[in-house]
Amino acid sequence: MIRSGTDDYYRAYFGYHFSEYLSHKEKQDARINAIIILFIISLLLAILGISKPIFANTQHIDDVKLTQDTEKIYLQENFEKNIKNKYSGSYITFPTKGVAHIKKVKYINSKPIKINIVELNTNVNPYLKIQPQIASNKLNSKSSVRKIAQRQGATIAINGGFFKPQTGVPLGALMINGEVLTGPIYNRVGIAIFEDSGKTYFKMDNIAFDIKAYTNNATVQIDNINQPRMLLTHTLLYTPIWGVKSPYAPQNGYNILVSGNIIKKISANPIEMGENDFVISAPKSVVSKLAKNNNNISVKINVPDNLKGAQHIIGAGPYLVKDSQIYVDYKTQKLQAISGKNPRSAVGYKNDGTFIIVTIDGREKASVGMTLYELAKLMKNIGCEYAMNFDGGSSSAMYVKGRIVNSAVNQEGIAVSNALVVSEMYPDEYQLSSL
Repeated sequence: MIRSGTDDYYRAYFGYHFSEYLSHKEKQDARINAIIILFIISLLLAILGISKPIFANTQHIDDVKLTQDTEKIYLQENFEKNIKNKYSGSYITFPTKGVAHIKKVKYINSKPIKINIVELNTNVNPYLKIQPQIASNKLNSKSSVRKIAQRQGATIAINGGFFKPQTGVPLGALMINGEVLTGPIYNRVGIAIFEDSGKTYFKMDNIAFDIKAYTNNATVQIDNINQPRMLLTHTLLYTPIWGVKSPYAPQNGYNILVSGNIIKKISANPIEMGENDFVISAPKSVVSKLAKNNNNISVKINVPDNLKGAQHIIGAGPYLVKDSQIYVDYKTQKLQAISGKNPRSAVGYKNDGTFIIVTIDGREKASVGMTLYELAKLMKNIGCEYAMNFDGGSSSAMYVKGRIVNSAVNQEGIAVSNALVVSEMYPDEYQLSSL
């Protein structure tokens, strides 16, 4: 150990000789100069190394992942906070990320109304997929909302559009995964669901499909697809999803069976359809035009320009909210019969990715139901920029994570034609990376 006095001595000694060295350039050693320069350069490099991350435009992958995870947590926490503030005093649960289920009671003219609301946001949870589903692999079938939901592995479901009670055939527009299954009735409103680059968004409009049949020398307008006949003069298209056989032809009309674009059979009776067949059911004058010279026949279905690119469409009606204003056009859509107080089902959305599903209990002492105008007011008040009515009455059923949560006719809900379901669909790489 060096004593303190000795320490002072060496400091003074080396300090004296160093100052002497600096004052006599001829005595300076080039090697020491090089050492000093290297020291200064190293110091500058160290400073730059510390500063670089501050000014850099890129981040380490771990930092990026941490930021993304933090943003996801923030979105979820913010979503839950907003729901709790918005529905203060209501019973609220969160069945999965980005989904809230709210139960509340509202009074109109001192009479109670039980309401179930599901709010979900596809920005908070981009793995939420919203789409219609039919009861089976054919249109002429029915099943409960709970069974439809469980078959799809859905977290949330609600009964969908109107249907023919005797057969289960949907009465209105239905498109699933880009395939048009049924056409609209009376140009009623429908909701279109788009999926683009991991984002989900919605459009609501009156639905009209343009369907045409083409031969070598003729073009025929087709009035609808897979719908019951409303007029004898209508020309209708039936595909295998309708059922095993087509309906009867109209009076004084015929059915044309087409397979591989070739006419295989013409009959007034129902015709059995194979997987790649279709039937055109039309008045005699139209059939004569199509079958002239044993023409080949092809069919093209065009979706309206503003709905092109939609993955799914489901129709019902009437409108409830349009451009953030109450808009109930039940007379135009020929739905006057359902305007009174009834159990209700409805959907709506905001352009920020929020999707809202509602059921109203009715026809019971504990809940008297709502008119279409009362439902429209509710949908507007809870923030819908657009909203529409679904099939209601005894069909109304909301499914949340394994059970029917509204006062449906029974624990299953009655058998219906179709439903709108919400599932969590993860990409394969996400599932593998999480193992």
